[in-house]
Amino acid sequence: MDLVFADPPYNLQLQNDLMRPNQTKVNAVRDDWDRFSSFSDYDNFSTSMAQRCKRVMKKDAVIWVIGTYHNIFRIGKIMQDLGFWILNDIIWIKTNPMPNFRGTRFTNAHETLIFASRDKDSKYTFHYKSMKIFNEDLQMRSDWLIPICAGSERIKADGKKV
Repeated sequence: MDLVFADPPYNLQLQNDLMRPNQTKVNAVRDDWDRFSSFSDYDNFSTSMAQRCKRVMKKDAVIWVIGTYHNIFRIGKIMQDLGFWILNDIIWIKTNPMPNFRGTRFTNAHETLIFASRDKDSKYTFHYKSMKIFNEDLQMRSDWLIPICAGSERIKADGKKV
């Protein structure tokens, strides 16, 4: 494969119901695919996922991995330990983020994408000039301002985002 895009479980670790300020329940992720008994269990899953991705990647391939503060730093370390070469981290700034319903933290208004090559010596493809054309002749930045898909734009298949 020339390119892998991985959207692994975020390991949200929600223990109790999440309620809005008006006391209505938030339909949060509680599926088995996002449940791990420990950080070690999650790290083992993430290591296996990254190894499988690397196995199918061509020599000069790249990988994108998306996550939040719940998982992206753990995955980045695992990727580096496995020899991936991190090229950039991209911050997806959400223009319409979900609020922090408990009022105990900042609103999670971004996600992080890791852009990496298979290894340090990869001769990956980077379409610098093409990206400038689509960005008013400016170099693409590492912060992307994009809304979350909502309503009919948001598609799910078997409970998973598509």
